[in-house]
Amino acid sequence: MKKIALTFFSLSLLVACENNKKEKKDMVVSYPETKTVDTIDTYFGVEVKDPYRWLEDDRSAETEAWVKAENIATNNYLDKIPFRKALKDRLSEIWNYEKVSAPFHEGDYTYFYKNDGLQNQSVLYRYKKGEDAKTATVFLDPNTFKEDGTVSLGVTSFSKNGKILAYSISEGGSDWRKILIMDVETKTIIEDTLIDVKFSGISWYKNEGFYYSSYDKPKGSELSAKTDQHKVYYHKLGTAQKTDALIYGGTAEEKHRYINANVSEDNRYLFIYPSVSTSGNKLLIKDLTVPNSKFVTVLDHTDSDTGVLENDGSKLYLVTNLNAPNKKIITVDAANPTPEHWVDFIPETEYVLSASKGGGYFYAHYMVDAISKVKQYDYSGKLIRDIALPGLGSAGGFGGKKEEKTSYFSFTNYNTPNAIYEFNADSGAIELFRKSAIKFNSDNYESHQVFYTSKDGTKIPMMITHKKGLELNGKNPTILYGYGGFNISLTPAFSTPNAVWMEQGGVYAVANLRGGGEYGKAWHDAGTQQKKQNVFDDFIAAAEYLKAEKYTSTNYLAIRGGSNGGLLVGATMTQRPDLAKVALPAVGVLDMLRYHTFTAGAGWAYDYGTAEDSKAMFEYLKGYSPVHNVKAGIEYPATLITTGDHDDRVVPAHSFKFAAELQSKQTGSNPTLIRIETDAGHGAGTPISKTIEQYADIYGFTLYNMGFKALPNADEK
Repeated sequence: MKKIALTFFSLSLLVACENNKKEKKDMVVSYPETKTVDTIDTYFGVEVKDPYRWLEDDRSAETEAWVKAENIATNNYLDKIPFRKALKDRLSEIWNYEKVSAPFHEGDYTYFYKNDGLQNQSVLYRYKKGEDAKTATVFLDPNTFKEDGTVSLGVTSFSKNGKILAYSISEGGSDWRKILIMDVETKTIIEDTLIDVKFSGISWYKNEGFYYSSYDKPKGSELSAKTDQHKVYYHKLGTAQKTDALIYGGTAEEKHRYINANVSEDNRYLFIYPSVSTSGNKLLIKDLTVPNSKFVTVLDHTDSDTGVLENDGSKLYLVTNLNAPNKKIITVDAANPTPEHWVDFIPETEYVLSASKGGGYFYAHYMVDAISKVKQYDYSGKLIRDIALPGLGSAGGFGGKKEEKTSYFSFTNYNTPNAIYEFNADSGAIELFRKSAIKFNSDNYESHQVFYTSKDGTKIPMMITHKKGLELNGKNPTILYGYGGFNISLTPAFSTPNAVWMEQGGVYAVANLRGGGEYGKAWHDAGTQQKKQNVFDDFIAAAEYLKAEKYTSTNYLAIRGGSNGGLLVGATMTQRPDLAKVALPAVGVLDMLRYHTFTAGAGWAYDYGTAEDSKAMFEYLKGYSPVHNVKAGIEYPATLITTGDHDDRVVPAHSFKFAAELQSKQTGSNPTLIRIETDAGHGAGTPISKTIEQYADIYGFTLYNMGFKALPNADEK
């Protein structure tokens, strides 16, 4: 019997080995051949090869053919993941619930957005003021713009009397927008469409017209050609776009990459914010009540982020970080608005401030280790109350028109779906207005904050979320997410895809890296230019913490980030290829020597610097640029790069070149794939159907390469 048992065991082992060999053979990726070209750039006497430069031409037939071939290879791999469909089905199931926004009032109507569940784009509804919300009817349905949902609604802005709507649309996820103008009673388009609008708001002056921003149409590809001279125009209703008045920009002396315009609520002032980068702006004001008035300069430099929060007659309330890294609110008279006349209104504190106004009050939002705290003040600067939030998490809102005493705010954290609360500005009363309808039991999950030590001794906060009762055995599939740049703060927020990840026993960790805005300007600056390595060190230390505390281990860890976060993942995996099993760089900035030559990329120089700045800056950028640091003979993590062919913010050439480098140099069996979404951009306005497919692929790829042959908790919800 013993001999028979051993024989049976040996046969079973042989069958298992053969099945394993067959599975590995089935999953071998045949990468498309990517040609190389002899392109060389010289920086400060140093030659740098760029063999995949041809992939920067997004209009060429060769690039199109390469994209198709890469997508075929990627889909062939993803199609063989046994639980890919189950993930897609579960994502569709959990996403299929009604989502309704807070209401807002314009003219004679109350408006709100609603998505029935799996609609690609949310629909704008309305009902007459004073009537029941049940009488609401569809006002504007972006799902009718294009059948596949790839034309999305952008900015909506109503005239002061609410009778005219100007709204922008994005086609294929592009940052280039069109503006349409509609009569709200008849719902008819009343003018020709405005074109070539980019990085723009829509700010009405009375009911006569509005201000918007644009660039001249670039020479070459609209998706990748450089755009660096923003202009502000005024469109008067009833006139052709070609006659729109140039208000600011367009001169050699005023060459700014970004210029935004905003009209005060009382129509008295126009505020202009010129900037050469994503941080720091000048500030100018114009009195619209005085015919042919000139602009008055408040700030003539870009050393601070300063904006107008409100005006009470000629008294201006500004939010600024000039000599106040965590920001403060000051007051000044518009007749003498320069900094020597500023008076502190809400002084700087140890916590980072953002501010809003509505109902005759100001709201000071503070981040305390990335957690929201909100204080309410009157126009004299008196503290009215500390607002009692529903818990520890992120609150957003507390804004509206000056006369509206009822406003709304949202509250969420990583394991609490977004809920909307009604707030009475006078009494401070808070009532739950709408609870999320998602079928997810928050009581089964927990989220907590830890502080870990980075390479140089800096303490970094991180939020870790997972099922209650998680066993710290080092075998939990974990996604570590980060961003670390552009003064962006990652605050706790619920995510439907993350809910599915955690259902499978997954851990979701978010590190608040330097370069972000969680601790003000100093925290941001500590992760910029020749301090950028701090960001990567912070991220690496977060991964090491998760492994040391047995949340996970290398074979069960994935690192993920998008845009600047895609750079984070690319730099981390090339510096520490042994850190994680899976790498997921999305729409990443990956060629640090040429990023500034595409679209508005030069505007990112505050964070990155450019290769032309100095030899030291060139060497620093080349030292971490992901495209330039892929080395032959190294086993990199299983990598799924994601991008969109219409991404004109971080052009897809970054991802194309990084994928080509990895595929040509990867050692070992880990796949290095690129998933290129067609008719899609940087992410905004992506149809729900495409989003679900993308997350099914990302999670499927991640779990499969962690060794899972079936979903870890397929029967648990």
